[in-house]
Amino acid sequence: MIDHAHDLACVRDATERLLNAVAQLDNASLAEPSRLPGWSRGHVLAHLARNADALVNVLEGRPMYESADARDADIARDATRALDVQLADLRESDARFQALGDVSADWARTVELRNGVTDSASGVPFRRWVEVDLHHVDLGIGYELEDLPPEFTEREIGFLTRRFAGHPEVPATRVTDGTRAWSTGRTADEPAITVSGRPADLVGWLAGRRDGAALDVRDGTLPKLPPL
Repeated sequence: MIDHAHDLACVRDATERLLNAVAQLDNASLAEPSRLPGWSRGHVLAHLARNADALVNVLEGRPMYESADARDADIARDATRALDVQLADLRESDARFQALGDVSADWARTVELRNGVTDSASGVPFRRWVEVDLHHVDLGIGYELEDLPPEFTEREIGFLTRRFAGHPEVPATRVTDGTRAWSTGRTADEPAITVSGRPADLVGWLAGRRDGAALDVRDGTLPKLPPL
């Protein structure tokens, strides 16, 4: 059973780390490129604020976004705002998301996200934690995959290996950090490929943040993963 209250507390901590780091920037820094192709740091921050509101929609039974075009337009609209406006929006949107944790609700119910993806309501706070912490890394302001909380890294590896499990384009693969192991890709009696490495490098590869060059691959070549 997922502890949604614990995950909401982790979201609060991750958001505070992000806000404290971003507060050290200036308006010119927000206009500089992030690590995400085509997005400035302002785009990343705008996305994070609107994603919080989108997850409020999910938990309240509405479509996550009005449409893909509307989502993109909102991010583009908000990307060029001044630092103080970005910070205020992030705080306020996070507060709206956190407020739902105090509402009596059936956290075991199924909710729908984008593109027909479903999850339990209790899984939504972890999804928000992923957004906040990975996009903090994407800002390129000193917070790296190695800085992610160990609990986050382990759970994100598990989450992403489950996401690619059974995917026809991903060969059967065993993923290990030397202590723990996960299976992903096409079903097979024995995984044909073993990918091992540090947790930060594994989550970087699985989340599309690193090319996997630091990983050790046995019995094949490093699988090319579909975009998230």
